[in-house]
Amino acid sequence: MSHTLGIRQAQKQKTRQALLDAALGLLEEQSLSSLGLREVTRAVGVAPTAFYRHFRSTADLGVALVEEALGSLHPMIRTTVSTTGDREERVVRTIDLIARHVDGYPAHVRFIARERHGGVQPVREAIRGQLTRFAQEVKDELAKDPVSEGWSEDDLLMLAHLYVDQMLSTASLFLEALEGPEEERPARTREVAQLATRQMRLIGLGRHHWLD
Repeated sequence: MSHTLGIRQAQKQKTRQALLDAALGLLEEQSLSSLGLREVTRAVGVAPTAFYRHFRSTADLGVALVEEALGSLHPMIRTTVSTTGDREERVVRTIDLIARHVDGYPAHVRFIARERHGGVQPVREAIRGQLTRFAQEVKDELAKDPVSEGWSEDDLLMLAHLYVDQMLSTASLFLEALEGPEEERPARTREVAQLATRQMRLIGLGRHHWLD
């Protein structure tokens, strides 16, 4: 009996993931607010009624995509502001991690970039919630650095939000570079990396002189 339940559970999870993957593919060309559940179920090859065994609505599916896109990134975000290495090493490490993530998961990055200010409120709120968690985790890491001595909690959180916003902006620029003409991608990617490096350095310099 337990073996049969295990097979059913595995099949249910497989169908759920197929719906998420199909939706993510369809969202490359449209926003979530215009996505119909019949489009998604047709792409997977299941009946529309099967959709409701996994999600209450397309908004609910969108929230699940937010968790898939951002939920696993918390360790990476903390790594980008780790106190390991000097300031320049941290900047290089951060830009490299962002570039590799965009290269590996362009559809997820595109979805978050589009829906962060999109028309589906539960999805906007889910993204905002994840970004708030990122900022809090970055703040906790920044607080461990001796450079943060004397900083207030509010100022540390403000700085953390600056870093998170910068990472999102950099990810979007890397995505644009990847989606341009193939022969231009290497040069455009280098330009994005150079710009992001300068911007991160500027934030770092401001941080070191904030209490002056």
